[in-house]
Amino acid sequence: MNETVRLRGYHHGDLRNALKIAARSILEEEGLGALSLRAVARKAGVSHAAPYRHYPNHEALLVELAIEGFSELCADIAAAANDADPVADRISEIGAAYMRFVARRPALARLMFGAQLPNRDAYPELSTAADAVAVQIGQSLNDGALGLAVWASVHGLAMLALENVIDLGQKRSGLDVLPSRAKILLRSLFTLPE
Repeated sequence: MNETVRLRGYHHGDLRNALKIAARSILEEEGLGALSLRAVARKAGVSHAAPYRHYPNHEALLVELAIEGFSELCADIAAAANDADPVADRISEIGAAYMRFVARRPALARLMFGAQLPNRDAYPELSTAADAVAVQIGQSLNDGALGLAVWASVHGLAMLALENVIDLGQKRSGLDVLPSRAKILLRSLFTLPE
């Protein structure tokens, strides 16, 4: 079934959700450059004016997508770290979860952390959502400073790989190799010699 046709049934009862589904689809399939309120309306099968009922402008829609991305990332991190022990295993599982998120949602990751949202200070809920990632990693490791070091390490690795600055095998095999590579690198970085 055509994605646009499938979304049309939602606009009467849940326009906001239909718009977000359409926006996420455009973002991941066509990229940020193709994501406009007009394109979202077209994809959702609603009038061009309909998105303005929920989003005063393009940036507000992007902020909402980014906030949802941070929430999804936090949940992935919490689930990954939940069963792992010792700390080195939790670190590697957190790194793998982070990389799985980036591999699954590369355009969203670029939006969340990139320059596409220059007015971040105007959206305190966006800062809160981003801060929650640091808090979650720190809580998962029972050490806020270690959590920040792990986040900085895995995020740097993710962005370098995502932008093809370094090749962890993703150029030949795709982004799905990133979680296993992150586990190996983070384990070597954060495992203390005995």
